Amino acid sequence: MTTRYDALIIGGGHNGLVCAFYLARAGLKVRILERRDIIGGAAVTEEFAPGFRNSTASYTVSLLRPKVIADMRLHERGWRIVERTISNFFPHEDGYLKLGGGTARTQAEFARFSQKDADTFPRYEEALERVAEVLRDMALKTPPNAGGGLRALLAAAVQGKRLAGMNLEAQRDVMDLFVKSARDFLEGWYQNEFIQAAFGFDAVVGNYASPDTPGSAYVLLHHVFGEINGKKGMWGHSVGGMGAITRYMAEACAEMGVEISLEARVAKVLVDGGKAVGVRLESGEEIAATTVIANAGPALVFRQLVDRADLPADFAHRIDRFKTGSGTFRMNVALSELPDFTVLPGKEKAEHHTAGIIIAPTLDYMDHAYTDAKANGWSKQPIVEMKIPSTVDDSLAPSGQHVASLFCQQFDPAVDWDAHRETVADLIIDTVTHHAPNFKSAVIARQIHSPLDLERKFGLIGGDIFHGHMSLDQLWAARPMLGHGDYRSPIKGLYMCGSGTHPGGGVTGAPGHNAAHEILRDRSLFGRLFG
Repeated sequence: MTTRYDALIIGGGHNGLVCAFYLARAGLKVRILERRDIIGGAAVTEEFAPGFRNSTASYTVSLLRPKVIADMRLHERGWRIVERTISNFFPHEDGYLKLGGGTARTQAEFARFSQKDADTFPRYEEALERVAEVLRDMALKTPPNAGGGLRALLAAAVQGKRLAGMNLEAQRDVMDLFVKSARDFLEGWYQNEFIQAAFGFDAVVGNYASPDTPGSAYVLLHHVFGEINGKKGMWGHSVGGMGAITRYMAEACAEMGVEISLEARVAKVLVDGGKAVGVRLESGEEIAATTVIANAGPALVFRQLVDRADLPADFAHRIDRFKTGSGTFRMNVALSELPDFTVLPGKEKAEHHTAGIIIAPTLDYMDHAYTDAKANGWSKQPIVEMKIPSTVDDSLAPSGQHVASLFCQQFDPAVDWDAHRETVADLIIDTVTHHAPNFKSAVIARQIHSPLDLERKFGLIGGDIFHGHMSLDQLWAARPMLGHGDYRSPIKGLYMCGSGTHPGGGVTGAPGHNAAHEILRDRSLFGRLFG
């Protein structure tokens, strides 16, 4: 083997970078092994057509934890976030709905559809914020580990204290959000179908499920616990694209002495005597380490990189059943002009062009998209979210032209995507063109990421942007499975720091932060006992 490291990190995505930063800051010799020729994992900015750059996978920011931002001094390094004037724009067949821009403005918008729903909105906002605050508090805490003895019991007591201290109404809201379907939850608040859909959309983002699926209300909640520039629940655009975040993170890591190796694809985690001792690259090079940390998803790590014989039988059996596949189809397009919407005409930049533009007018539309995909492989009327980041960041496209991200839901990962990717890409373009007739003719170039492309390019098994379903049986202490929710795998010295661990998907940095904390705790304990 070559030079020995204190820690090797498999995957240079944002959580791998965060984990490496904290370990190196504590004095460890750390090396990141990234399979691609660019650092950042799924949070990257790439040129996909001459002169057109975009966040090619992850595309918007909110969930990155303020502690991680501060510790890595991202803002001091030059990172900027542009806030959305309004959060989302929903074109319908005969009109539209705008969401966001403050409570009073949202109420006025809702009043066009239902005065009762407009009056309800402040109470809904308050209820969600109470629960979201609990998630923010828990995000940077390691879940209690089943079978973990006294320490786990104490952790459970501490983390449960926040919930126990909530009043009965708030505890009921927590229960509703964790077990109900998005439809059941939202119909308990709102009457108008367009308003229900405005909130229900978050429940199907990266979630191959219907808004009628029990537990889908939690996915809605997961998308609102973020904050940007100190403003809770908001989303924004990272100037320079998502790659700016990971570029500054890599800079912070380099200052701490972290080695970053690109085009270093790991073929196998080396295990000796039940302990991880290093990795073997596809090139054949073997690298020794005291600790190996997987930033890749659990399905990839334990089904492909670890020999099954090195896993306990029950763990191997359960990891085979770990659910992946978010039903996501991701495209980037270069545009000669902005879309001109039938219900809100105009090709000059307006606030709705800077928002999330969402084609998913009702919960019934979303449900049909899912059932159609389950029956036929993809929906003939897919759910499409379009962001046009060049409207707020002119560094991404030539003057007068634009780039758009198309984040589309309800596409079966099991489809032969090599055979159907172009057909479905055409369908998605046509879906937007139905609402903005100039859109198809404005497309100069496009980059397609089917579920299979996402797996091949970014290592996202089944194209799962969250590294695994965000269902109740795969959350908190059960993420990726009960008994290993504390970032430790069943193999000594092998840890997990990716989105397949608590608190789950999105660009949060929390798994990387928490895993580093547990690794340093274990090293400190070992040093006290045997040093």
